[in-house]
Amino acid sequence: MTMKEKKLILGTAVAALFLGIAPSASAMHIMEGYLPPTFCIVWGVICLPFLVAGFLSIKRTLADNRRNITMIAMAAAFVFVLSSLKIPSVTGSCSHMTGTGLGAILLGPSAVSILGIIVLIFQAILLAHGGLTTLGANTFSMAIAGPFVSFGIYALCKKLKVNKSVGIFLAASIGDLFTYCVTSFQLTMAYPSPTGGYMASLLKFLAVFAPTQVPLAIIEGILTVVIVMGLETYAKPELNALKFAVGGDTK
Repeated sequence: MTMKEKKLILGTAVAALFLGIAPSASAMHIMEGYLPPTFCIVWGVICLPFLVAGFLSIKRTLADNRRNITMIAMAAAFVFVLSSLKIPSVTGSCSHMTGTGLGAILLGPSAVSILGIIVLIFQAILLAHGGLTTLGANTFSMAIAGPFVSFGIYALCKKLKVNKSVGIFLAASIGDLFTYCVTSFQLTMAYPSPTGGYMASLLKFLAVFAPTQVPLAIIEGILTVVIVMGLETYAKPELNALKFAVGGDTK
């Protein structure tokens, strides 16, 4: 690893640390102790095969080219920063972007599961954002479900020959929204409405974050497009080394 690459990794880590520190709030990560133990265990078990696949994916990426660690670190920092910036919601709670769409597009969705769980552990310990008991549920919604949807949408848009920037925007924004749909489903399964049942509970949880999450998803889509454009301008060799992970269309 060159000195320039080491400085870049250190710089992104420092930026992520400073930008990620935000006051504690009731954010969209499911908080510590909120889910019953059974649900915590079930979601954790569901995550295991995805995490194994993610570890193997990152291992292959680094085996192909050790310089890919720079892009992996950048994608992880992007997730950490965006998912730590909690925006007050009109409902009295908070919403935030996820940042996982970029990693899914560049590295593939499996790799993001590892980046996401690392970010969630740091946030739970350092920022009181989320929790360790709810780590499995938060990992599935933010680091597995969302990235796989982002990856699928980007791949579909590419197959349909949709403009690349439009495809990236749709992938990042819809992946963000899908994360919150999954989180709402997780909360619904744990706490169905006593009067209206599961559907009433699901609609309630979705409505809590919709006023702020929809515009945040649009912002995340725009930010992801800008980041990819910047990478194509200033980090073309690194993107080519990754084969742009979903299709090598940077050449």
